[in-house]
Amino acid sequence: MNRKMDIHPDAVLESLLAKGGRSNRRSNLAKMHELCRKQHEVGSRDFSLPVIGRLAEAEGILKGRALYNAQSADYKALIEAWAAYAGPPMPKPQKLLASHEYLMRIEEPAIRSIMQAIISERDKLKAQLNVLKSSTQVTVDRRPLGATIVAAPGEHPLAVLAPSAQLTPTEREALEKAVSPNYLEERGFQEGSHGEIVNERGRTMFEVGFARAIRKVLGV
Repeated sequence: MNRKMDIHPDAVLESLLAKGGRSNRRSNLAKMHELCRKQHEVGSRDFSLPVIGRLAEAEGILKGRALYNAQSADYKALIEAWAAYAGPPMPKPQKLLASHEYLMRIEEPAIRSIMQAIISERDKLKAQLNVLKSSTQVTVDRRPLGATIVAAPGEHPLAVLAPSAQLTPTEREALEKAVSPNYLEERGFQEGSHGEIVNERGRTMFEVGFARAIRKVLGV
């Protein structure tokens, strides 16, 4: 339950002073109590040892690091009493990103809503890109399609490009069609036994090896 402590720090101080001890200790406890009272009066709820230690050192009460020693248990008990009395520290305001600060300066709600959606999408894409960068290794093969790597002894490897790989899809389709039996038949041509193309009268239209040469270029 977040509520102030019922026991006032004044009562805690009285119990600590009642333990007796050296006058210097009693004096420093009173000074520490007054320091914490001022901290409370200005509305602060931060009674952490680092903060109070710095204030105590600035006031010349004791060294801030001394609060972490076992001999400083009474000082810590007094500081904790003030912390409980003041209540839990106020949550720190969330720091806005620069893009969000920019959004807050847009007065028109509709435009602000659109910009917020764009920024959210950008942040999501950036996060996805960072994930890809951290987990993906991309290898780019810049060799031409259809190339064969040839390495002679003592020489750098070379990419040898097959003739068929140099053809565009349209060029390849045209050559395949030129030696297709159906295409030849439609035009009254046929392929001879040695790869020549002859017409219906037996006259040679394309010389011996023509069809075979085309198929070699196509790699079929």
